[in-house]
Amino acid sequence: MRPLTVQKYGGTSVGSVERIAAVAERVAARAAKERMIVVVSAMAGETDRLLKLARALSPEPDPRECDVVAASGEQVTAALLSIALAERGVPAQSFLGHQVRISTDSAHGKARIQSIDGERISRALDEGRVAVVAGFQGVDERGSITTLGRGGSDTSAVAVAAAVKADSCEILTDVDGVYTTDPRVCPQARKLERISHDEMLELASLGSKVLQIRSVEFAKRYGVRVHVRSSFNDSEGTWVVPEESTMEDVLVTGIAHDKDQAKITIKGVPDRPGLAARIFGPIAAANIIVDVILQNTGEDGTTDVTFTVPRGELAAALRIVDEIRRDTGAKEVLSDSTIAKVSIVGLGMRSHAGVAASIFEALAREGINIQMISTSEIKVSVVIDEKYVELAVRALHAALVERGEGAHPS
Repeated sequence: MRPLTVQKYGGTSVGSVERIAAVAERVAARAAKERMIVVVSAMAGETDRLLKLARALSPEPDPRECDVVAASGEQVTAALLSIALAERGVPAQSFLGHQVRISTDSAHGKARIQSIDGERISRALDEGRVAVVAGFQGVDERGSITTLGRGGSDTSAVAVAAAVKADSCEILTDVDGVYTTDPRVCPQARKLERISHDEMLELASLGSKVLQIRSVEFAKRYGVRVHVRSSFNDSEGTWVVPEESTMEDVLVTGIAHDKDQAKITIKGVPDRPGLAARIFGPIAAANIIVDVILQNTGEDGTTDVTFTVPRGELAAALRIVDEIRRDTGAKEVLSDSTIAKVSIVGLGMRSHAGVAASIFEALAREGINIQMISTSEIKVSVVIDEKYVELAVRALHAALVERGEGAHPS
């Protein structure tokens, strides 16, 4: 049986009729020898344009209706690509999320995939068609259209690949692979030949925009081999694969940064059991993601709790925290939206000592103050002033990657 490949094309790759035609040429060439499923995003800028229309009518439009509006962007792209393929003699059929039956929860704007019924896609493949799937969208148990959040088409593609047991999933975008850091910030960044699911998961969660975090979670859970490559050339990209024994030989694989961060500090909270649950329970209930957490206990029976949230959710988080302040008798709430997070990731950090010290020394040499620190088995993250982000990335890349400790360049 011919190999089964899932390809996903991002918004830039399908940003015009001419680019959609170019994608059709690429898919047609592959369809001659492979079974093909193509997952598409909306045309570049289209989702923002559609949501702007909704906000022009209401400052806080209903999230369910926003999902209906936003999902139409992928619908257009899927149909246009199917038309372009048919024009080239390649039978194709477009599918929307509810037609595939990509079932999700009801968290509009950031829904999570619960299951995929691949039967209709498999039937189209058996009939010799290319299946073109609208990414970014699904349907909840009530039949309402949902969207998966920014970068959700990546998740759609990997989830579809897992559902149909594809041989590989190619994420085609405007970059040609995963780099040791953002090459726009650090010209010395190197493209990686391969990276483990765990490392990619950390980088995606820490600000790397190459792959959406939930797509990597799916890839790891179901063992999907993901190939990140350019949609504008045929060069080999970066393979995201299960961990290999040689990967721990490399100390640092990549450096990510994230400016979409804000910091909240609750000062003078009475220090008693259940404090963390009282603070973070309501925040979690509002679907606000908390990242780095720091608690400083004083000698007067109170504690200061500091944590970070996405910058766009700062206002909502502050409303919740102000209620918590009144309920707990805390002294005051402070916030700062001019921070950023820089993170160093590598499997080799499990078995090598001294990485944190090297990080702190590199930042100290540049006069960069560290406000918060978070660690895991394979990463160290530091919260710093936003204005020093690019300097910090270049300094850390020079200290930890360029001096022979970085990962598998291609």
